[in-house]
Amino acid sequence: MRLRHEPVDGTADVLATDVEFADSLWSQTRGLMFRESFPPGAALAFPFGRAKTRDVHMLFVRFPIDVVWAVGEVVQRVERLRPWRGYARERADLIVELPAGAAADVSEGDRVVLESPP
Repeated sequence: MRLRHEPVDGTADVLATDVEFADSLWSQTRGLMFRESFPPGAALAFPFGRAKTRDVHMLFVRFPIDVVWAVGEVVQRVERLRPWRGYARERADLIVELPAGAAADVSEGDRVVLESPP
């Protein structure tokens, strides 16, 4: 699976080529906690069945990350969170965590699409 970014200007690029899914309660609770690193090209996607306010915390996460909250593939918020102390919340049915800097060009209103590679 990969994550494609579609800005409102109509261009597209790939944000991540190795997307891991946190689709169980355990994997969603653990997230990136206790990992040593988060390689370029990686992403952790949290798909939810419906949109509601969702929290992301950085307790026991040792490196900064970019977080994208989306509803129906439309980006609602993008935030860089600091290790150990970062916290943010937004309405979403999909949250994607990326290595710090990977979502630098992603803005509210853009689209993020999970897709199988060609």
